[in-house]
Amino acid sequence: MARSNFLFTSESVSEGHPDKVCDRISDEIVDLFFREGPKAGVDPWAIRAACETLATTNKVVIAGETRGPSHVTKDWIAHVARMAIKDIGYEQDGFHWDKCGIDVCLHPQSADIAQGVDALQPGANKEEGAGDQGIMFGYACDETPELMPAPIYYAHKILRLISEARHSGKEAVLGPDSKSQVTVRYVDGKPVGVTQIVVSHQHLVESLSSAQVRELVEPYVRKALPEGWIGKETVWHINPTGKFYIGGPDGDAGLTGRKIIVDTYGGAAPHGGGAFSGKDPTKVDRSAAYAARYLAKNVVAAGLARRCTIQLSYAIGVARPLSIYVDGHGTAQVEEARLETALAEVMDLTPRGIRRHLDLNKPIYARTSAYGHFGRAPEADGGFSWEKTDLAAAIKKAV
Repeated sequence: MARSNFLFTSESVSEGHPDKVCDRISDEIVDLFFREGPKAGVDPWAIRAACETLATTNKVVIAGETRGPSHVTKDWIAHVARMAIKDIGYEQDGFHWDKCGIDVCLHPQSADIAQGVDALQPGANKEEGAGDQGIMFGYACDETPELMPAPIYYAHKILRLISEARHSGKEAVLGPDSKSQVTVRYVDGKPVGVTQIVVSHQHLVESLSSAQVRELVEPYVRKALPEGWIGKETVWHINPTGKFYIGGPDGDAGLTGRKIIVDTYGGAAPHGGGAFSGKDPTKVDRSAAYAARYLAKNVVAAGLARRCTIQLSYAIGVARPLSIYVDGHGTAQVEEARLETALAEVMDLTPRGIRRHLDLNKPIYARTSAYGHFGRAPEADGGFSWEKTDLAAAIKKAV
């Protein structure tokens, strides 16, 4: 029996968090390959990227395996990384977009992996196989209009609003690095307010106190949260250490893929363990997680459940998912087994089918690297296509 009255907490981190700097750089390189590949006559279906980034004090290391346009040089990749760091806003002595050293250590994808993933190659599968084994989860619920869990949705929203103000110059005294955390109170299974708010935000004037930082960020917190959610009993923790002047990779080393719970559902749903950023969509860690979210969101949008978790599993080199699991958490309007059958009917869940259905062979990934891969508005150029609810009618008909 699910609990009805409880507290649940989720955190978010800004685009200037060290790990998010690395996610951004890795995804910028994926986008670079998808932008430049067609110009060089490279089929977008053939592009491969598995790009990992490490960042520390004035040093960035980019490593991994790729296949793409030969005219994209290491110097070009380093330049793209610099421009990403500049856009985030780092011009500090300890981490500066123009002064940091950048090592690019990318090499071709393993032939052993390629033969299992590539379609129609000698000795390979007739279908494009999954780029790795693993399990992927998707989740949706009716707690917000975007069908996301409330704690992670509002934790993201707080930092996005502050980031927009910082980039506009309105809050120029704030630095790029920040974290938020909200504890949401649930009554009868529904979110009704926040009991604890945490915001740790880098400041570029060393002498700023926690109280002064609170004056800067509190209006954005209040704007982000629903009316009535903050009360006299709500406890605020703004820069609780007292000072946050040294930020970003100068203060704490960053790595691609270390914020997988922030990227997904804030801990409100299971996670398969695979990171997203830096990976092309043959890597089912990314594309199948997007597909699972897409299906779960459409199940909820169709009114077939108020909460829905979907698990997909794959084996490297095998096209078809090994299993499809649906859990309606006691809210499903039809048997979950019927939903499992219906979802396999309405969407091709092979890697190629997912890439085709969600139109993933595009430079749409850098924008996903901060503030969550889910709960975002679908964009005209195909970004966040997995957030559409255009499959709801088909699922409803199939069950």
